[in-house]
Amino acid sequence: MNTAPSNAHGSHVQGMLLMCVGVACLSANDAIAKALTDGYSPLQILFLRNVIALPFTIGIALLMGGRAALRSHRPAAHLLRGALWVGAALMFFTSFIYLPLAEATALIFVAPFFITVISALFLGEDVGWRRWMAVLVGFLGVLLIIRPGGAAFQVISLLPVATALVYALLMLSARWVDKRESVWTLLVYLTGAGALLSALIVPFVWVPVRAGDLWLFAGIAIFGTAGMTMMTQAFRLAPAVVVAPLDYTGLLWATLFGWLIWRESLDLITVFGATIIIASGVVTILREHRTAS
Repeated sequence: MNTAPSNAHGSHVQGMLLMCVGVACLSANDAIAKALTDGYSPLQILFLRNVIALPFTIGIALLMGGRAALRSHRPAAHLLRGALWVGAALMFFTSFIYLPLAEATALIFVAPFFITVISALFLGEDVGWRRWMAVLVGFLGVLLIIRPGGAAFQVISLLPVATALVYALLMLSARWVDKRESVWTLLVYLTGAGALLSALIVPFVWVPVRAGDLWLFAGIAIFGTAGMTMMTQAFRLAPAVVVAPLDYTGLLWATLFGWLIWRESLDLITVFGATIIIASGVVTILREHRTAS
């Protein structure tokens, strides 16, 4: 009896479940970060998140890839990726101070469109007209959310968009890493480089950590590491076209957390703009899958 199709189906289901739980964990990570911005600098939050998470990421890398997962062939590439990671995280955490959690989350979903633009304009990749249309429609969704020139416009709304741009550069920079290195190596060095680089500046903004907040810092490290690990494993178990669209469930979690904790709500125009961004992103993922096939 041929069990290959059933095995593939089971693997896909596992990948989808891991992706959904991983996205939920990262959403919890973001909600905790927003809560912590009331008393701490985004830089201090990022530093403690990375320092606490580093032992967990090393343990996961050893478990999944052995001691070879801790060996880097291009440390400079990881240091550069760490700088991009610190920049993106700082801008995203800062936006939490001023914006509803769901609005900031919706805007960061334009990262795939930036990846398309950068790949076409600077890396010489062939991008068809359908993907260009998806990019234009996606940015229309961004304009609906930030509403430049309108009474509701806030300059701070550009921070998540800038975060998405730097995050796109971070994703593309994975190409500079030696092909012999696994995703677990990338996870360890990204966390380590983030801890190292943020440590250089954090003394200037450091405030004593309240004992009652220690569990929040532990939570942001655990949820963030667990989320990244599960999402990474999801892509290993199932095709990107199956699991990648589930990343957008993060907007549902961000909306739920924002309402439960801060009683935040989104107006209809913002919801419409977020819907356009998500729909365009799913179309982009499907087009990339068809092109690869």
